[in-house]
Amino acid sequence: MLSIRNLCKSFSGPRAKTVLRDISFELASGDYVAVMGESGIGKSTLLNLIAGLDRPDSGQVFLDGEDLCALGDDALTLFRRKHMGFVFQAFHILPYLSVAQNVALPLALNGMRNKPMRRRVGALLDSVKLGERGESMPHELSGGEMQRVAIARALVHKPRLVFADEPTGNLDPESAKEVLALLRQCVKGEGAAGILVTHSAAAARTADKTYVLTEGGLRAQGHAGASGQVDRRRGERDRRRSPRS
Repeated sequence: MLSIRNLCKSFSGPRAKTVLRDISFELASGDYVAVMGESGIGKSTLLNLIAGLDRPDSGQVFLDGEDLCALGDDALTLFRRKHMGFVFQAFHILPYLSVAQNVALPLALNGMRNKPMRRRVGALLDSVKLGERGESMPHELSGGEMQRVAIARALVHKPRLVFADEPTGNLDPESAKEVLALLRQCVKGEGAAGILVTHSAAAARTADKTYVLTEGGLRAQGHAGASGQVDRRRGERDRRRSPRS
């Protein structure tokens, strides 16, 4: 479904720096992976490149066979609106719209009619345990509730790929735990793939597989899951290093 091939990105200026070097990995539908790494290592840059919010110096990003790097800005915006969902640390909930209206925004932008829109919004609010809060305004919600609204909004249009960039950074531990569980459950339940960018090892453990981004590249850590390619290389190295019996 998602194929990342040899992505490279650098930034020019007085402190020019190569942030990402030859990054490759793949995700299939239903995969839910975490990306960890030190602050400033390039995690959010990688997310932005995959989402088409920024352009790589070289490399390719394919989603369902579509080369995102070959799309113009307008076509990329439309593609992202239809096929991607986003959950950020800052909730980005519009304060002058109700909970239901905030969740409905992607459907309205995609031209869905009112009756099916209401049904879909209601179903997603039920999924994030806010079925009775559709008419509430954002100022009436807790931080955890607002992030649950953001999760519903990210999934309401049935995207193929969901990005979550430090989604619990503004939450207390108990709310963070609930949001992470709901995020995983909803992404999986909708049949999407998900990429969770986080500093938190506890958050990363909610994913099927964790990747660690370093200056040397991206490596898989821990449990088997999405791409296997990095794990296979590690396995081959381990076998070469193992003493023969």
